[in-house]
Amino acid sequence: MGERLVVIGADAAGMTAASQARRRDRDLEVVAFEMGDYASYAACGEPYYVAGFIDPLDRLIARTPEQFARAGVELHLRHEVTAIDLDRRVVEVRDHEGKMTSETGFDKLLISTGARAFVPPMPGRDLDGVHTLRTLGDAAALRGIADEGMGNAVIVGGGYIGLEVAEAFQVKGWNVTIVEGLPTILSRTLDPEISDQVAESVREMGIEVLTDAMVGGIEGTGHVTGVSIGDKTIPADVVVLSIGSRPVVELARDAGIPLGVTGAVAVDDHQMTGVDGVWSAGDCAEAAHRVTGNAMNLHLGTVANKTGRVAGINMTGGDMAFPGVLATAITRVHGLEIASTGLRTSDAEAAGVDAVDVTVKGGTAAHYMPDSEPLTIRVTAERGTARLLGAQIVGGRGAGKRIDVFATAIWDGMAAGDLEWVDLAYAPPFAPVWDLIAIAARKAAAKAKAPST
Repeated sequence: MGERLVVIGADAAGMTAASQARRRDRDLEVVAFEMGDYASYAACGEPYYVAGFIDPLDRLIARTPEQFARAGVELHLRHEVTAIDLDRRVVEVRDHEGKMTSETGFDKLLISTGARAFVPPMPGRDLDGVHTLRTLGDAAALRGIADEGMGNAVIVGGGYIGLEVAEAFQVKGWNVTIVEGLPTILSRTLDPEISDQVAESVREMGIEVLTDAMVGGIEGTGHVTGVSIGDKTIPADVVVLSIGSRPVVELARDAGIPLGVTGAVAVDDHQMTGVDGVWSAGDCAEAAHRVTGNAMNLHLGTVANKTGRVAGINMTGGDMAFPGVLATAITRVHGLEIASTGLRTSDAEAAGVDAVDVTVKGGTAAHYMPDSEPLTIRVTAERGTARLLGAQIVGGRGAGKRIDVFATAIWDGMAAGDLEWVDLAYAPPFAPVWDLIAIAARKAAAKAKAPST
């Protein structure tokens, strides 16, 4: 019998690492523990299940415990690791079905405990009808409510998930209000001018958007009836708290595994922690920004899968470095597509990089095509060199995936002037002869190289 790898947390990062490690080392015993009811599922698809775009729920499950077993990975659902003893090289496990606690030894350990929805200590948060959306169980509960009929839904938080849940309830016939405590929605990824454009478009869709609206509490007796903002109460039959998520790091912290500046588990580019034989990947671990090198803690399925793969390779004798992140993200609300990658000007300046930005407007197709949709692109570039640093995109169908061109260019350190001349595909239904990507790059290069005043 070979060594034993214990994986704590069996979603994207954990099971990617487990599968990768088992494929590379057929003598490795791989045991994974997951405290929830599901493993290896597509959390990003949950809002679309709530909306009814996906059925049934198990379409979001990538692999079952039986499939993992056939691949040589022993997966235990509803088993919570409650402690890690690094000196004895054992984990303490609580079986929630059998109501028993036991110990399992390990030679190698992967901490992939993920993240949990952030629920602030506000009055009324425990009322019936107040939900978060993180797990498949959360999605099932919200789908049941959304299917019940029309009512008032209040979404607290104007990030990507908040917008997606708002769309889900609206398509089910609910009156929907998004409540955001900050001055703009999507404030972590979009500049205020671009965010305001998104908010106005969402309002035109019939979804109310309130910004600078700090929730004082959730009202109701037994079941939620409203959300209080200052001296006003917004009627609510369901409230979804979408205020972000936090890395689950208590196990690692209590075991003495170092945390980083973001509060997530500190790892090197091989996903190794500061403890021999212990790796970490996914939402609970830090990652380095490709441009600045600064530590980030991103809760994205792409990052979780990639860092899990890197961990699985390196735990079995490989030598793969995770090359970093750009925080590329994309979503939609009905026909409006929203995407971002890299740094905004404010992000760049905070990292000590002198930057400029330009904003251009146009269409997703040739102007004479009847299905051309509005498109706005903002590009950030380094002053002097015109090195591309970031981009933001808002527009109709066909707009959002243009962000991948910018992500690729930024990843490779391309200058804006070079991107202008890239041989992008052209046909009238897909783009103007000068795609707005090229126009934005041209203007960014000119501004970045212009003498500062």
